[in-house]
Amino acid sequence: MKKQVEKLQKYTKFLQTFTRPQIAEMMEENDEPVLVQSSNVERLADAMAFGWPRDCKKCKTGKLKYKSLEGAYKCRGNLTEWVQCDNVEVTPKRRLFVIPVAFVEEFASIKFKPKLGTRIILSEERSVVLNPGPSTSSEPKIKSERNLPLKNMEFVILGKTPSPKEELKKEIVKMGGKVVTKIHKKLAAVISTQEEVEKMNKRMEEVEEANVQVVPETFIQESVAGNAIDNITRLNMASWGSDAKKRLEGIESMKSGSLGKSQFSKSGKSSKVTLKVKGGSAVDPESGLEDTAHVYSTGKDIYSAVLSLTDVVKGRNKYYRIQVLEADNKNRYWVFRAWGRIGTTIGGTKLDKCGSLQEAIKLFKFKYQEETGNNWEDRHNFRKMPHKMVPMDLDMGVDESDSLQLKTESDVDSKLPKPVYDLIAMLFNVDTMKKVMLEFELDLEKMPLGKISKNQIKIAYTVLSELQKVLEKEDNKLVVIDATNRFYTLIPHDFGIKQPPLLDNLDIIKSKLEMLESLLELEVAYSLMKNSGGTDGEGSVHPVDLHYHKLNAEIEPLARDSEEFTILEKYVKNTHAATHTQYSLQIEEIFKVKRHGEEKRFKPFKKLPNRKLLWHGSRLTNFAGILSQGLRIAPPEAPTTGYMFGKGVY
Repeated sequence: MKKQVEKLQKYTKFLQTFTRPQIAEMMEENDEPVLVQSSNVERLADAMAFGWPRDCKKCKTGKLKYKSLEGAYKCRGNLTEWVQCDNVEVTPKRRLFVIPVAFVEEFASIKFKPKLGTRIILSEERSVVLNPGPSTSSEPKIKSERNLPLKNMEFVILGKTPSPKEELKKEIVKMGGKVVTKIHKKLAAVISTQEEVEKMNKRMEEVEEANVQVVPETFIQESVAGNAIDNITRLNMASWGSDAKKRLEGIESMKSGSLGKSQFSKSGKSSKVTLKVKGGSAVDPESGLEDTAHVYSTGKDIYSAVLSLTDVVKGRNKYYRIQVLEADNKNRYWVFRAWGRIGTTIGGTKLDKCGSLQEAIKLFKFKYQEETGNNWEDRHNFRKMPHKMVPMDLDMGVDESDSLQLKTESDVDSKLPKPVYDLIAMLFNVDTMKKVMLEFELDLEKMPLGKISKNQIKIAYTVLSELQKVLEKEDNKLVVIDATNRFYTLIPHDFGIKQPPLLDNLDIIKSKLEMLESLLELEVAYSLMKNSGGTDGEGSVHPVDLHYHKLNAEIEPLARDSEEFTILEKYVKNTHAATHTQYSLQIEEIFKVKRHGEEKRFKPFKKLPNRKLLWHGSRLTNFAGILSQGLRIAPPEAPTTGYMFGKGVY
């Protein structure tokens, strides 16, 4: 093991004498991707010592890279455009290192000859990745709020460490910690080396003054199972260090607090602002230019996009908005960007002032390509790229839900019977619609009422159908992750800082199916409200009456002393299932509905003797759609699960 370490150090030191372009040339000569300099050197040293790991045997194209903190070679490739390959190998097959002709003399100077070998990895290193212990779950190893050994702890990485700083940072973040640059007295620890402690430069003097322990990078690996605070004290390489338990007791109390709340969680108060539409699109109010600029468009091309990406393995649930803004007097241009985690305050904005329209469009296209991997010109034939975001098919206009709130006060009297009046007011209640969306954890800010397209909902139905088939198979983990990522990206959910849950059982698929059905019905109700107009009570017709007429149905309340009411009341009592003991039913009103044109459509079937009185239950928010368009069979894209007797009307 000692010889192996010395050999790797020798090759690393040798490679550090080459320039970045020379290192890149070596990578290209060996048919390997050129990464950041430190990672390139690390991979080249490994290949010189043992040979290049062959491409991943699972995804076939991914490159294996040694991960020192995990003690194994991990694939950097992708199984699909939505899922990263999870293959880990300890002894991968290898191929010989190729010495570029331009550097033959340099390699000869250290007497290097390419040969294959096996990297020695200690068994305790491998246990971190390969022996996680017994598990009955088919779920991937997803970061859990309950299993973050470094949660809320801050670290500074100081000086030159054996592993690349970016790699150390990723591991710390994965374990719930945070890497900062400022040295302060509430740091958990400083990660560095014994050499840096002995150098005692100005930054290390600041660490001593703050009285914070200095630990080696092995601290991260040793803290995976917990006991981070004890490890800080035990592994301290410095002659100073205050009581870590006392210093971090506040952080410990944060760990035991509520997992559902965070400093990044949005308050219950609405952050809604009124959007101003100009030329068919609304300027993002966070730009501060909604009064003086508009979204630039030419023909059918509107230079505005909303992007989204959910990754349940990495815990991502993010959005990205970008617009080209043109001053109303058409002599100034900006590109506005906003990004962050859905449902939280995490994120930021940037407004770039551009010297010309061409400069603004160039920046817009560059950022769109950077975030999606697709050219703006190819957006209508969009192809999802690994780790990249996808555009949302949203109505970019104004959210009118507040202005569409049905107002029952009017100078004009309603001509509707009181029970019908109350029913219509209840069916078109915008607040009730919003509550339904919140109940489903939908993001009301990124996807307000009526904004998501029917086409996008249909694609989401298709994903649920795929999941239903996949769950019938045993080895389905990665396919479930793939489909879950696609579904949440299509239909933005507000999970706050919580982990997006996997769609890995029929119950959750059934709930998401119900959610999509409600979205379609809400879209119908929203469209009716938009087309009603006159909701402020002005004009000759009461606002509630206007909405009633949009249903294209005659709704008549049954008298309580009528024969029909008595029969139905009896049916309600006699057909209440014995298993439904958790609730009882009480009739408030019975309405007789006569939809326009339905009598004519039913006429050919009037003589059919086979008739049944069936009960149909649905969410309150669905009935505006049901009354206006009738009961509809689930779309062909929908899965069969969730329906007691398959797809149909019952």
